[in-house]
Amino acid sequence: MDRSILLIYTGGTIGMKTNPETGSLAPFDFTQIGNEVPELRKFGIRIDTVAFDPVIDSSNVSPVEWERLAVTIRDAYDGYDGFVVLHGTDTMAYTASALSFMMENLAKPIIFTGSQIPIGVLRTDGRENLVSAIEIAASGAVPEVCIYFQNSLLRANRTIKYNAEHFNAFRSPNYPPLAEAGIAIKYNEPYIRKVDSFLPSLKVDTALETRVAVVRIFPGLRPEIFRAMLRVEGLRGVVLETYGAGNAPTDGWFVETVAETVASGVVVINVTQCAAGSVDMELYDTGRALLKAGGVSGHDMTTEAAVAKLMYLLGRGLSKGQLVNYLGMSIRGEMTV
Repeated sequence: MDRSILLIYTGGTIGMKTNPETGSLAPFDFTQIGNEVPELRKFGIRIDTVAFDPVIDSSNVSPVEWERLAVTIRDAYDGYDGFVVLHGTDTMAYTASALSFMMENLAKPIIFTGSQIPIGVLRTDGRENLVSAIEIAASGAVPEVCIYFQNSLLRANRTIKYNAEHFNAFRSPNYPPLAEAGIAIKYNEPYIRKVDSFLPSLKVDTALETRVAVVRIFPGLRPEIFRAMLRVEGLRGVVLETYGAGNAPTDGWFVETVAETVASGVVVINVTQCAAGSVDMELYDTGRALLKAGGVSGHDMTTEAAVAKLMYLLGRGLSKGQLVNYLGMSIRGEMTV
C-alpha cells in the first residue's frame, strides 16, 4: 500500500443507509467503509476516514463548513496522496468552488463526489462514484479540486448542478471534462492544470467575506426592489445575473443604481443567466451601459464560482484596484479570458 487517501464524509445522500429497525435513512459508520464497498480493498490503497460530527445536510452548508473542511485537509495534507470529499449534491458546486480558491498552491487531488441514491440501496450510483473518485485521487493525475459524478471528472469551479433526478447531476458547460471513466479512465491532459515543480507549499486562506448577494434580473423587476437589494447595509459584493452575453436594462434607474452601488465601494460582477456562454459587455449597448456604470465582467464563470471567488478575494483585504484586477483574471482556472 504505497498510496494513501483521506476520505472525508461531510454528509449527504451517499453516506446514508436504511435503519432496519425504523426504516429511516441514517449515516453509516465510515470506519467500516470496506464492509460497505468491498471493491475498495482490491485497490491496495490505504484509505483513512473522517466524518463530520454531526453530519451536515448540504442545504445547511455555509462558509463555516468550508473553513472546517479546508483546515481538515490542510492539517492532513502531508500525510496523504489525495483526498476524497463526500458531500450532498445540492451545494456541492459551491463548496468545491470555494475550496478551489481557498487552496493556494494545491499539488494533490481533492475529489468531491456523492450520489443521488443512498449507497445502501441496491440501485445506488454512489458505489461507482466513490470507487472511481478514490482511484482518481490515488493516481495523482489531476492535482485540482474536482467533482466526479456519473463517469465524468469536472473542474470544481466550472461545475453546476444540472439535474435533480438523473444520475448525471452535474455539468461543466464552458469547460471540457478533465477525465472520463469508461472501461478505463481517460485523462484529458491538455485541460488539466499543471503543477509547477517550484510551487511553494500549500497555503490555505480561510478568511471569507460573506456580505455578498446574488441578484438575478428579470423583466418586470421594480426599481424600488432592485435599489433595496443593492443598498443593504454592509454589502461588499454583488453577483449580478444578467441576460445573454451580459446584457441588462438601460433604463436610467437601473444604470444609476448600479453606478451608485459601485461608487459606494461595492463590487458588482456580471455573469450570465445562461447555463453556457460568456459575458461580453462590449457586444451590445445594453452591456456597455453596465460596463460604464462600473460592473466587472465575470466572463464565463458560473454563479457558484463567482460567489466563491468574490468571498475569497474580499476576505483578503485587497484594494479596490487589486480586487477588480483579480476578478478579471483566471486565478484557479475558473474562467476563460
